[in-house]
Amino acid sequence: MTQLVKRYLPGALFGRALLIIVTPVVALQLVATLIFYERHWDTVTRRLALGLAGDTALIIEMMRSAAAPEEFAPIFDSAARYMSLRLTYLPGEILPSQQPKVSVTNRIVDRMLNRAFAAHLHRPFRIDTTSFRDDIEILIQLPDGVLRVLTTRKRVTSSTTYIFIMWMVGTSLILLAVAILFLRNQIRPIRRLAEAAEEFGKGRDVRDFHPSGATEVRQAAAAFISMRDRIRRQIAQRTEMLAGVSHDLRTPLTRMKLQLAMLNEGDDVERLKADVADMERMVEGYLAFVRGQDAEAVADTDIADLLRSVAVDAGRQGVVVKVSLPEKATGGDEDVKPVNGCVIPLRPNAIRRCMTNLVDNAARYGRRVEISMDLREDQVEISVDDDGPGIPQDQREEVFRPFQRLEESRNPETGGMGLGLAIARDVAHNHGGDIELSTSPMGGLRASVRLPV
Repeated sequence: MTQLVKRYLPGALFGRALLIIVTPVVALQLVATLIFYERHWDTVTRRLALGLAGDTALIIEMMRSAAAPEEFAPIFDSAARYMSLRLTYLPGEILPSQQPKVSVTNRIVDRMLNRAFAAHLHRPFRIDTTSFRDDIEILIQLPDGVLRVLTTRKRVTSSTTYIFIMWMVGTSLILLAVAILFLRNQIRPIRRLAEAAEEFGKGRDVRDFHPSGATEVRQAAAAFISMRDRIRRQIAQRTEMLAGVSHDLRTPLTRMKLQLAMLNEGDDVERLKADVADMERMVEGYLAFVRGQDAEAVADTDIADLLRSVAVDAGRQGVVVKVSLPEKATGGDEDVKPVNGCVIPLRPNAIRRCMTNLVDNAARYGRRVEISMDLREDQVEISVDDDGPGIPQDQREEVFRPFQRLEESRNPETGGMGLGLAIARDVAHNHGGDIELSTSPMGGLRASVRLPV
């Protein structure tokens, strides 16, 4: 039962809040309308019907007192003038055997009229509330004929009922409009807070955001701003610390390189120079991993152009990279060209480093490398494929750990330092995306970078 209720409940906070406000009010108005409709209209209609039956009984008594049918005319004129009754005497007629039509909307009027006339008139009668639009016809069997009574429907119905229903419906609509406007104003700060949190999670700047709305929403917005400021301070402190660490580590390495340059050439000196170069490269790799892309500003970047430039840079290193971009029609079926203009806000140098690391990793283990891009409604997916040996499925998450290498040796020339994929995923995470590894259609490894648009 709970699951069924959840299935039909609105998913948005606006819809649920509106449902909570409107449902009890509408239910209360429906109950009040139903009670008023049944009780008030029942009471009023009964009294009006009794009045009509009494007037008709009085007229019949006056007709019985008349000496001849010719004396009915003054009685009928007085009834039309003072009782709003149009009377016609049909001598020699009898009531039709066929019953009149019955309408559901006139059920209360029919019931009350039949009860009232049965109580006042002890003779056959026939009441028709449906055949005439604004009138009610009453046929009464008399000893020598039929008395036909026509009266307006207003004599047995009350307009207050319809006025009450119109007021109830009108106030309900006004209440609904006020509730919608009020809830929209209350929901807007929550949406702005959600958008700000999403933008900050994607690594983008959150500008012109300030607490607004209800007290609880303001508290949440203030907590978000405090969290954002603390994260920025931590990033700034880490950047300053890394700048100092970088200077402190590079200074002794530079002195060692100068001292080695002053020594005589030899095998031992060459090995020391290689060790110093490895140390310098490792330090740069460690700093690149820890530094990430925090200091870079977000800018609108064309992904297609960035991928082409990554392929060009790889070509300068002797790596042939094929770039396959999605195609879009610009005129007819034959007029098709590669898509351009997929511009999203991101840190271009960080994304370039991410893609370069993936391309270098693919070129290290494969002979063919291909970059492809798939545009979706809410994200862009970039795939880097190779025809290398691939990575076993149970080890695909381990390779994203810093300094984790599948190659057992610690030689950076053969297996790198184990930071390329870690840096690439860190860049994707800081943009609100992710990197997943799978089997490539080329037989090797596919690295899929998903970035939100």
